[in-house]
Amino acid sequence: MSAQALYRKWRPQLWDEVVGQEHVVQTLRHAIRTDRIAHAYLFSGPRGCGKTTSARLVAKAVNCLHPDPAQRPCNACEHCVAVNEGRFLDLIEIDGASNNSVENVRELRDKINFAPSQGRYKIYIIDEVHMLSLGAFNALLKTLEEPPAHALFILATTESYKIPPTVASRCQRFEFRRIPVADIVARLEALCALEGLRVEPAALELVARQATGALRDAISLLDQLVSADDAVTLAQAQALLGTAVGQAVQDLSAALAAGEVKAGLDLVNAAVDAGADPRQLARQLVDYLRALLLVRLGNAALVDATAENRAVMMRQAEAWTPAGLVRAIRAFNAAANDVKGGWQPQLPLELAVVECAGPLPIASAPTAQAIGPTALPQEPAPAPVTRRAPPAPGGDLRAAWRRALDLLLERKKIQKLTRSELEQCGVQAAPDNVLIVTTHKGFLDRLKGRPEFAGTLSGALSEVLGATHTVRFQLADERPNPAADQRPDIPPDGIVATALRDLGGEIVE
Repeated sequence: MSAQALYRKWRPQLWDEVVGQEHVVQTLRHAIRTDRIAHAYLFSGPRGCGKTTSARLVAKAVNCLHPDPAQRPCNACEHCVAVNEGRFLDLIEIDGASNNSVENVRELRDKINFAPSQGRYKIYIIDEVHMLSLGAFNALLKTLEEPPAHALFILATTESYKIPPTVASRCQRFEFRRIPVADIVARLEALCALEGLRVEPAALELVARQATGALRDAISLLDQLVSADDAVTLAQAQALLGTAVGQAVQDLSAALAAGEVKAGLDLVNAAVDAGADPRQLARQLVDYLRALLLVRLGNAALVDATAENRAVMMRQAEAWTPAGLVRAIRAFNAAANDVKGGWQPQLPLELAVVECAGPLPIASAPTAQAIGPTALPQEPAPAPVTRRAPPAPGGDLRAAWRRALDLLLERKKIQKLTRSELEQCGVQAAPDNVLIVTTHKGFLDRLKGRPEFAGTLSGALSEVLGATHTVRFQLADERPNPAADQRPDIPPDGIVATALRDLGGEIVE
C-alpha cells in the first residue's frame, strides 16, 4: 500500500490549523457562530493556500452536531468524522475542469432539490469553477441565485477574473492570500516534529521560499526531501531542488554591478555545472535583485532576510542604480520564463548577463571626433564646429535609442506612429550624458505643447542605459543649396512669377 502524502495526512481539520488566512477564518467562524450562513461563497486565490480546505471546514461546521456553535467543527461528532473519512453523502465535490458542460449543470439542478440524507445542509464544492463553459455558467445562474434552503454552494478558483460578473455578484467572495515564508516555516517545523523528521532550519526556509506562498507545495517538497533521508541538510535540499548556493547569487550580483561580463558568465556556468537548474537560478537572482532594489530605495524593512544577509545587501545595493536594477530584474525574469530545457538551457541566463553587466556605450569614435573637446579645431570659438551637420550615430547608441522607444511603446506612453517618427530622427551623444535628437521643424512645433515629452524620453533612455541621461531636441541642419545663388532673376510681373505664386512651385533648373 502506498504511503499517504504528507499534505493529505496533515490537512487542517480545525479552524485553528488553517495557516495565513486569518481574515477568512475570522469571518467564516463568526458567520457560523451567529448562524448567518450565505447560500453561496466564492473562494479565490493562488494554488495551495487553503481554498478547498476551508470549503471542507465550512461543510463540516454547518453540519456539525456540537451544541456550541463556537466549537464547530468539533472534529469528533458523527458528521465531522464522516466528512474526514470521505463518506458524508451530503458533501458533493465537483471538478469544474472535467464537469464543465451544460448537461453536467442540468444534472446538478435535477438533484439539488432532494433533501439532505444525513446533515442539515447539502454542500456543493465546485473546484476550478472558472473552467466551466459559458453555457454552464448561464445554466447555473438561477439555481445559484435562488437555491433551496438546504443547499450551499462553495466555488473555488485560482483565476477569478474568468468568473462572469453575474455569477460573482451572487456569491460572498473571499480572497485567499499567499502565505508568508515565516508562517510556512513554522508549519513545516511542526510537521517535522509530529513526523519525527530532522531537517535543518535553513533547508526548511529554502523549501518555504521555493513554494512561493503555497503551503501545499511546501509540504510536498518536504515530503520529497525526506523520502531520500530522514535527516535533511541544506546542501541536500539545494541539490534536490536544483537551487544554487546563496554565495553564488551574491557573487553574480556583484559581477553584474561591476560590469564584469566574463566573471558573470563564469559564475552562471559554474552554478549550472554544479547542478543548479537555470530556471531556479534565474528566479533566485530575480528575488535577490528585487531585495537589492527595495534596499536601494529605502524599503529595507520589506526584505525578509537575516541580519548578515541584510548587511551584504546594504553594501551591494550601493553599487547599483535603481534603473540598472530594474533593467536587470526584467532581463532575468524574462530568462526565467524563457528557459525551456533545450540543448543549451543556460543560454537565456548568459544573454541576460551580457545585457545587464554594464551600461551600453552611447558614443562611437566618429561621433566623439565630431563633438568631443579633442576634436575642436585650434580656433578661439568652437561655435562653427557645433553648427556642423553631425555624422551618423554609432550602432550602440542607435540600438539604445530604439530600445527606449520600444519601452515607451510597451507602456503606452507613445503611439506607433510617434515611435516610427522618433526612430527616423538623428541621434548623437554630447558631453554630460546628453543625447541630441535632430528632427524637422514640424515635429519640433508639435512638441511645444508637450514640454514633459523630453523628460519621458530621458527617463526611458536612462532606464535602458543604466545611468541618468538627458534628451534634447534640435532642428536638423539644412544643407545649403549651391545652385540657389545661380538662379536667374524672375521678373515679378512675368508668367513664371505668376505660376510660382499661384501654384506654389519651385524652379529646379
